[in-house]
Amino acid sequence: MDQEKYAIVDIGSNTMRLVIYSRDKSGRLTESENVKAVARLRNYLSESGKLEPEGMDVLIHTLQGFQEVTRHHNLNEVRCVATAAIRQANNQEEILERVEKETDFSMRILSEFEEANYGFLAVVNSTPFESGITVDIGGGSTEITYFQKRKLIYFYSFPFGALSLKQQFVKNDVPTAQELKALRKFLKEQFSILPWLKNKKLPLIGIGGSARNLAQIHQEHIGYPVAGIHQYMMSESNVKSVHSMLLGMDFSEIQRVEGLTKDRADIIIPAIEVFVHLMDYIDTDTFALSRKGLRDGVFYEEMIKDFELSIFPNVLEESFYELASDFDINLTHATHVTANATMIFRELEKCGVFSLEPNDTKYIRLGSALYNLGSYIDAEASHQHTFYLLANRTIDGLLHKDRMTVALIASFKNREVFKRNAAMYEDWFTKDELAKYSLFGAIVKLAYSLNATKRDIIKDIQIEASANQELVFKIRCNSDWKPEQYQAEKQKKHLEKQLKKSIQFQFMKN
Repeated sequence: MDQEKYAIVDIGSNTMRLVIYSRDKSGRLTESENVKAVARLRNYLSESGKLEPEGMDVLIHTLQGFQEVTRHHNLNEVRCVATAAIRQANNQEEILERVEKETDFSMRILSEFEEANYGFLAVVNSTPFESGITVDIGGGSTEITYFQKRKLIYFYSFPFGALSLKQQFVKNDVPTAQELKALRKFLKEQFSILPWLKNKKLPLIGIGGSARNLAQIHQEHIGYPVAGIHQYMMSESNVKSVHSMLLGMDFSEIQRVEGLTKDRADIIIPAIEVFVHLMDYIDTDTFALSRKGLRDGVFYEEMIKDFELSIFPNVLEESFYELASDFDINLTHATHVTANATMIFRELEKCGVFSLEPNDTKYIRLGSALYNLGSYIDAEASHQHTFYLLANRTIDGLLHKDRMTVALIASFKNREVFKRNAAMYEDWFTKDELAKYSLFGAIVKLAYSLNATKRDIIKDIQIEASANQELVFKIRCNSDWKPEQYQAEKQKKHLEKQLKKSIQFQFMKN
């Protein structure tokens, strides 16, 4: 059966992109092709606001190049959307007619609200942020949204972007001190017209190529050990350190900076000025990168429209079901392992072994459900594969540190392997956190062994501390428990070592 394929052509002020999405076995639309052209249409807008003939030709020739690709693929649907450069042109009718006549595409010009809203949809459907400020700085406009409890509250579209700021304030490739002063004064004045942004102290979530390049530069600069930039977090000092580094370079040096695409070398400084001033105005120390943006927002709307909603009820749940589909996770088994782990954690907390913090429940649930995921690749090296897959796969709704925590718990084999896996990330965690997550891993491993035959026989677990401080696990089952008992006896040593207590099992008929 042919795979469903959809495409979107995104006509921006700086770049034009063709992205093809394929629907995978979980029903998710995933990016399979991404073709980019640096058209810089904003440069062809005349002072009177007309897209000049040369710019029109660039637009048409680029679209004709894209259609060679779209004709090659058997596409179910192609959407073509345009943003600021075309929206700001006063000869839109002429542009639309030429596109319709000379290409395969019918172009839709997005309003300021639509552009901002699609960015907002991308963020709330792919990140864990319940409230925040999004900023999508394109070539010719900058969209800002403010959302609370995953609902859009305010939006605004500024009629400037990285390319137009460069045109307006920077004569050569890098700004002079005087040009920076004028640019900063302008940005300060512009942001001051939005009182609903002032001192919100919420995360600033960057969307688009300039934000992506900022994150990539920082990752390269610090030798970041984890794959992926979606949901990458930076502090205000991180952003300013990248900014200072670039300001201290000449243009040839900027062009060679790792993580920076060459076509953005002349506009990255004005773009980061926007981020720096917004963080100051919002009074936030958190800059987060969303790799999902306008194009993804369009497709989220498409994916969910049959359900008459535009926002996933739970981003992390959606991600789990994607993982389950991709790695053939037995959902019934995962549910019972999670239930076993939850009962053990509840009972150990009652015994005073630990006190769970708010995020711990999330780590326990995911670590249990994803335990041994790497057996999809190779059962013999399952723990290694589990750690690598979870540590390096983007999981929407999980920040990078959270993802690493789940990877450490779900891949637990023994304390020594845990320490080896955690070694590269020791700076991310305190010693107490690592000790806690190693303990969590040992508990999850035991919970997994209690469903060794995947018969789901465990109905209840109660734990009592005996007079000599031995922990007695009273486990009620609805069927013969010998295989589970054998596995549990084999695995309990990992938990005993960490609790410094001996464990005795009492299996009984429910």
